[in-house]
Amino acid sequence: MTETQIPWVRSWGAAPQSAHDGLGSLDDHPLFADVTLRQVVRLSGGGRRVRVRFTNEFGTTPLTIGAARVGFALPGGGVREGRELTFSGAAAVTVPVGAPMLSDPVDLPAAALAELSISLHLPDRVETCTCHDPVLDTGWTIPGDAVAAAVLPPDATVLPVRALISAVDVLPDAPASAVVVVGDSRTDGAGSTPDTHHSWPELLAARGAGYVVNQGISGNRLLNDGIGTAVLARFDRDVLATPGLGCVVVSVGGNDLAVSFAPRDDGPLAGFLEAFPGAPVTAAEVIAGHRQLAARARAHGVRVYATTIAPFEGAELFTPECETARQEVNAWIRAGGAFDAVLDFDAVWRDPDHPSRIRAAYDSGDHLHGSDAGYRALAESVDLRLFEPAVSSEPADAGAPARP
Repeated sequence: MTETQIPWVRSWGAAPQSAHDGLGSLDDHPLFADVTLRQVVRLSGGGRRVRVRFTNEFGTTPLTIGAARVGFALPGGGVREGRELTFSGAAAVTVPVGAPMLSDPVDLPAAALAELSISLHLPDRVETCTCHDPVLDTGWTIPGDAVAAAVLPPDATVLPVRALISAVDVLPDAPASAVVVVGDSRTDGAGSTPDTHHSWPELLAARGAGYVVNQGISGNRLLNDGIGTAVLARFDRDVLATPGLGCVVVSVGGNDLAVSFAPRDDGPLAGFLEAFPGAPVTAAEVIAGHRQLAARARAHGVRVYATTIAPFEGAELFTPECETARQEVNAWIRAGGAFDAVLDFDAVWRDPDHPSRIRAAYDSGDHLHGSDAGYRALAESVDLRLFEPAVSSEPADAGAPARP
């Protein structure tokens, strides 16, 4: 394969969602109008050229980008080696309702784990912002057109979501493939320290797993919409359409069970549960959803792995009935044979003395999400041989349950 034939591969991603079906971080924020958004992303794998995927997929009106730039992020919002981004050669573009928009490629040789700064000017009012909520990397809103500012202006304010960008692709020096992790808040990195890249997919990339793309959405479910589009519904867009896709890791189902078995009364959870429409589901239906994802991934010619659902007794949504269903789903994930490998996150996180709970050292404090140490333990439990180029149709012997 010649240098000009090497295909693009995704190096960073954030699953898009409507501002109205996220965690509400934009609810009290002014609408964007004549402002610059500056956001930081960390590449998982490197390349010599980059392109940025902007998104208006949940917008209700066309989105105008007046100018955009990408460069290397400096501490405190600064940028070095900034490059103008264009769209079919033009500096500005209007993104139709419901559509993404790829920038033209730009030369910007970047190593694995490099932090990029992406700035875009929004000259017109943005009625509905396609975003990712929450964001764990600090970004900023700056009045006016400040895309070319090398230093963060003093009138910048913190941006509470990942806004209007959903991916960065790179052109590697040699053919490469992407690992896409699709899941809920535990994949998203909820509970980890902001600005440290401590979600377990990012930590997996830091261990050397290559091009790892985090497509987790906090509060997400496998079968039904609610907080973010359900995984079954977004799988084609967020996973199978990924440039350079090599394998998929499915890490979802806990929210389906927790919401389904939560008390249905006028108690303190009643308002929270309104964000999760749809009838309760059973363990068998969650298993069937996993089978669907495995079949669709294989039809696309890629390997598919799954994680077991980690424990969460002590969290607000926990019930003994949910724990029984979780154990049923996990038993099937381990022994059902639907996946090329199983990452046994339940075994990694569970307290040996109380297996329905997260061990204290790995608990963020809410008994549901991981601490930095908890996510590191998940990443370190994964055998990196799973992500090496496939040399045969046989599942890797590293596909045994992850080591606790």
